[in-house]
Amino acid sequence: MNIKILVLNNEFEAKLLDEILNDKSIPHIIRSYHDSAYDGLWQMQSSWGHIEAPEEYSEEILLTYSQMSAEPLEDQNPEY
Repeated sequence: MNIKILVLNNEFEAKLLDEILNDKSIPHIIRSYHDSAYDGLWQMQSSWGHIEAPEEYSEEILLTYSQMSAEPLEDQNPEY
């Protein structure tokens, strides 16, 4: 049975985490809060969505997310 593990802030974050979890063969489902009836308005005012997975993977998913969020971006343009 899947449980809600964490809330995602945006589509980029969701896609990146999805890719990492797929590479690690961790079962999960990403649920978007997009509602076509309101053209995504609710999604823009709250959070983007959340990730669900079996409870036994929750710690590994949370650790993966925190490591993903903590990684510094490479300086794309060092000559400012």
